[in-house]
Amino acid sequence: MAVAGAIVVLGGSMATIPESSAATSDSTVTVDGEGMHVSQDGPGDEPALVLIHGLGASAHWWDRIVPLLPGYHVIRVDLLGHGSSDKPEGDDYSIPQQGHRVAGVLDQLGIRHAIVVGHSTGGAVATSIAEQRPDLVVALALVDTGPSIADDTSESPAAQLLTTPGVGEALWQIRTDALLHQALTSAFATDDYPIPQQFIDDLRGMTYHALTATSAASTDYVTERPIPDRLSPLGKPVLVIFGDQDRRWRPSTSTAEYRTVPGATVTTIPNVGHSPLVENPPRTADILLSFADGIPRPSW
Repeated sequence: MAVAGAIVVLGGSMATIPESSAATSDSTVTVDGEGMHVSQDGPGDEPALVLIHGLGASAHWWDRIVPLLPGYHVIRVDLLGHGSSDKPEGDDYSIPQQGHRVAGVLDQLGIRHAIVVGHSTGGAVATSIAEQRPDLVVALALVDTGPSIADDTSESPAAQLLTTPGVGEALWQIRTDALLHQALTSAFATDDYPIPQQFIDDLRGMTYHALTATSAASTDYVTERPIPDRLSPLGKPVLVIFGDQDRRWRPSTSTAEYRTVPGATVTTIPNVGHSPLVENPPRTADILLSFADGIPRPSW
């Protein structure tokens, strides 16, 4: 298992993954009656950089990259139904509602302007925040966020089974580490990637309703209107990052669609899959910092 501080092989070279910041501040913020877990790092008077995880994940998916983002007030939010946030049954898990809740968290933290970064489904949530609150979002960065349903190459077989009506719910009741590990494999370049136990625990900790409702909501959002079509009229600086070995979305066609967004910066990271923030944190952080540092701070 890869852990923070370990030496791992990334694309054939050795890289040191730094420890997560010991100064992380964790809290719970209530939005619309639901508890939302928040992690904060860095000085509160620095520009805000908001990191939003993907489906079945939590703020922990950003652990390796947070120490590599100096000069920013880094804020991570567990989406409703995920991580340490509340997991109500029957609640609205739509992407616009998830975006509304994250914006509500930022309002309560006193954040007036932020660069919002989303991984996978988190990128859809980031886009929705910008649609609803253009006053709040200064710029967006999307990491392996599928632009349209046409680019979907599907989940791993185990993940597909878990979201199949009837069969999936029965499997969820007996979910083993092996099953959850298999469901997560398509988030990485190869099946033998050493998936951290924390990621398996994050997935296990979800309710079946939260998992399937969020999955359906993500599909509905990009089916209703492709993300590049949503981004274009916003007029915000946009960064798009894709791992060139992504197995959930076709990198070639996905990046081509994002290049239709006026002014968008689109880049790929070699030898990584759907999760560059985990598979190659140093390179991902470099790209994010180059983008964020280019946003004029007086505009914040």
